[in-house]
Amino acid sequence: MNRKELDPEKSPSAAFGLQLRTSRDERGWTQDELAVRVGCTGSHVSAVETGRRSPTRRFAMSVDRVFGTGDKFERQSRSVRYTALIEGFPEYVAHEARAAEIRLYEVGVVPGLLQTPEYGAALEADAVRREVITPEQADERVELLAKRQGALVRSPSPLLFVVLDEGCIRRPMGSPAVMDAQFQRLLDFAELPNTVLQIAPFSMGARRPFSLPVTLLTMRDRSLMSYAESTHRGHLERESAFVLPILAAYHQLQAEALSQAASVAMINQLRKGTP
Repeated sequence: MNRKELDPEKSPSAAFGLQLRTSRDERGWTQDELAVRVGCTGSHVSAVETGRRSPTRRFAMSVDRVFGTGDKFERQSRSVRYTALIEGFPEYVAHEARAAEIRLYEVGVVPGLLQTPEYGAALEADAVRREVITPEQADERVELLAKRQGALVRSPSPLLFVVLDEGCIRRPMGSPAVMDAQFQRLLDFAELPNTVLQIAPFSMGARRPFSLPVTLLTMRDRSLMSYAESTHRGHLERESAFVLPILAAYHQLQAEALSQAASVAMINQLRKGTP
């Protein structure tokens, strides 16, 4: 039988298709036999395996159920559906939506969880202008922001600790009206009972322990994760030996940063146009 060779490095769709074929072969099932169990057609399975059709969330969840793989295929399918996102980020987002505590340090721009739609759209519009992404991918990114923010509105509410480098609030993004609304969003965020917002001022200088963005998750079982990005991919670290030093440095950052009251005062001063 002639079988199309799949290169998992070619695309997320190819990687998903190869994993699906490998798991099916391990069980000795034909495409039609898998299709019966999943609830689709053999031609649909073939199209997903060869990357001609992207797996839907429903299809991936059915595959996980049939193979008994937890949420493995569902998680992998996110990287196929979210084509505008770097490798590894969809997996992080899944954990973010279930975390008991989220700690962020951001440099340069307001982080996605705190962005208004208009701020996010202005940020992505610049990426489109530079031809880094397409307009469709920009829309996809802004849509995902809303989903991420919506996932945090749950009970019990997660604790969110956010430290912003001063540059995040001084860098204009979009029109003055967009920045005014973004400032208000930050002020509203600081008023929530489950949040802490701090600014790391430029005056911290060398006392700032991080030069790049940092994200730390504490899950409900108290396990820890850290997430960091390079230009092309994200990395989710679960090994405590590597995460704990980052957590300790984050606590030091919080101790050196402005208090929430002083941070709110700085944002209000910028909003009013005072130095």
